[in-house]
Amino acid sequence: MTFRLFDAPLREPSQFVGFAGNRIDRQSENRSDDCVEIALKDPAARILPMRDGRLYLKLKDGGAFDPWFDLAESAGVETTLSAAILLGYAEGQPILAAPAAMVPEALPETIKAIDHRSVYIQGLIDEAALGALAQGAALLSWNASHRFCSKCGNPSEMRAGGYKRHCPACGTDHFPRTDPVAIMLTVSRERCLLGRGPHFAPGMYSSLAGFIEPGETIEAAVRRETLEEAGIRLGRIVYYASQPWPFPYSLMIGCFGEALNEDIQADLSELEDCRWFSRDETRLMLERRHPEGLMTPPPGAIAHHLIKAWLDSGG
Repeated sequence: MTFRLFDAPLREPSQFVGFAGNRIDRQSENRSDDCVEIALKDPAARILPMRDGRLYLKLKDGGAFDPWFDLAESAGVETTLSAAILLGYAEGQPILAAPAAMVPEALPETIKAIDHRSVYIQGLIDEAALGALAQGAALLSWNASHRFCSKCGNPSEMRAGGYKRHCPACGTDHFPRTDPVAIMLTVSRERCLLGRGPHFAPGMYSSLAGFIEPGETIEAAVRRETLEEAGIRLGRIVYYASQPWPFPYSLMIGCFGEALNEDIQADLSELEDCRWFSRDETRLMLERRHPEGLMTPPPGAIAHHLIKAWLDSGG
């Protein structure tokens, strides 16, 4: 086996995907149970208000958006600060995410509530804020869906700034989860395998993907999912990059897989279509120049980076 660590690029591919630009110092070893209360006493605290998968954004002059609210501004959209999460610190300022109670229909014209996917696809905020969005959205979602102890069923309490829930009834501590998802580009020398899900935008084809199951390696999940969804057996597997994916709290683990057969047997309960694409056709899709309007995911998506890396490799 070749040891390639010192030949690797200084900036790994994962740094170029969407939601990966988080620059917050999480201070994971210093989260006291009162860290949120302490942070909220700092007048420099910045808050990301969210509600039902939407981020609240201030509309600035010129049409730009600002995701950062100070304490007074966050009160204006009725944030529930008792449920706020301390994400960490940036430039000495506390950074928090908090659920907002004001419904989007009641917001003033200067504030918009935009769904996370649109914020990401349309590039409405910078990379650092988008990374903070991924962190905050995942933690708020986990806390909202784990309000009761899974061991005894009694209500649990938020601790450590939102990174732990404690059950006072039985003493059990619960910690945030991240769901690992394998996303893989199956390739031969000159073709790649792309599928289309029923929820995709018109003309969109992407890499296959699926959740990694308990007791399963990444490589085994890549092989299993590709065989189940497309009937393609894989040989060698290599890891390429990962991406935080706050829908609600996943980690996309991107890999390449070597195809051992070409006859597709698509699982049409999962996919609308699955087919092989040549290098030339795939590049037209990536560049949004395909004559039939077919396309690959946008540049922030890890699937885009997998496809581009394969095309640029020349085989």
